[in-house]
Amino acid sequence: MARMELLQTVTGHKGLVWNVSWHPLGKMFASCGEDKTIKLWSKEGQKWAIKTVLVDGHQRTIREVAWSPCGNFLATASFDATTAIWDKKSGQFECNATLEGHENEVKSVAWSQSGQLLATCGRDKSVWVWEVAGDDEYECASVLNAHNQDVKKVAWHPTLDILASASYDNTVKLYKEDPVDNDWSCVATLHSHESTVWSLAFDKTGERLATCSDDRTVKIWKEYKPDNQEGVMVADRDSVWKCVCTLSGYHSRCVYDIAWCHKTGLIATACGDDIIRIFKETDDSDPNAPTFDLICTKLNAHAQDVNCVAWNPTGNQELLSCSDDGEIRIWNTSDLTSGTSDV
Repeated sequence: MARMELLQTVTGHKGLVWNVSWHPLGKMFASCGEDKTIKLWSKEGQKWAIKTVLVDGHQRTIREVAWSPCGNFLATASFDATTAIWDKKSGQFECNATLEGHENEVKSVAWSQSGQLLATCGRDKSVWVWEVAGDDEYECASVLNAHNQDVKKVAWHPTLDILASASYDNTVKLYKEDPVDNDWSCVATLHSHESTVWSLAFDKTGERLATCSDDRTVKIWKEYKPDNQEGVMVADRDSVWKCVCTLSGYHSRCVYDIAWCHKTGLIATACGDDIIRIFKETDDSDPNAPTFDLICTKLNAHAQDVNCVAWNPTGNQELLSCSDDGEIRIWNTSDLTSGTSDV
């Protein structure tokens, strides 16, 4: 029977751990939490250990950490209303830029695939797009006020400069830049969730999006482009996104995070019931009405809420998780691609 194997549990933060993020090469990861520090972890032999602790970048809880695609920069979003950019030009990571403008807590930060754009969002209901203007210089390209409540998460399309955001207002919004006036705008609003949308993740093509919510569901959205073969009406030559699948009845509490593995296609969820779940698309899945099986339910994955899940980008099927219990766990999921269940 297929199982998620716990490889290691690591501790180092004081208080809850909000977020973990893999370095693009998959040999190191960063973590952050309410102790206002960022910890960088790498392997010593077969075990993960803290290599570096970054301090003095923030005055309050650090909510999210994100590696740039090149792996040379680290962005951290904090409840102190700032986003810090760390780099190691001096040989060790230092905070060399601080992005200010949000009125209060910054909830999420994400780099575009080119590494030339950065997005942040926060409790002030806004989404900001930043351009890398030069050495340690970042300029605000746009402030987007499409949501009418706290914005929980931002994520970039895997290949294009398209941004998605998830909000307390129960919606997901998509943005892109108009090539004529060089201004960013909201091009789609996705309605289907009945409560706060906590997180979202694109699949490897960027043509599908998975979202998770306080309504205890996961939804899969599909992009229909102009002149699509399915005959879905598209106005103004912009794409239409439709909810093509709802995974309900699996989670007993709020779903806080979702991660779509670009190597295996597996979807992992982090839930307030202390469980990690893994879903796999069925072999006979219809692209316009896809079906997913729950192939693993890891009960008591943590002692408290699971806040974040993250797949190793190299495809070695390591999954990171972190929790209110202050622990970070590294899991081996290689058994799950065989498709047998551990439910």
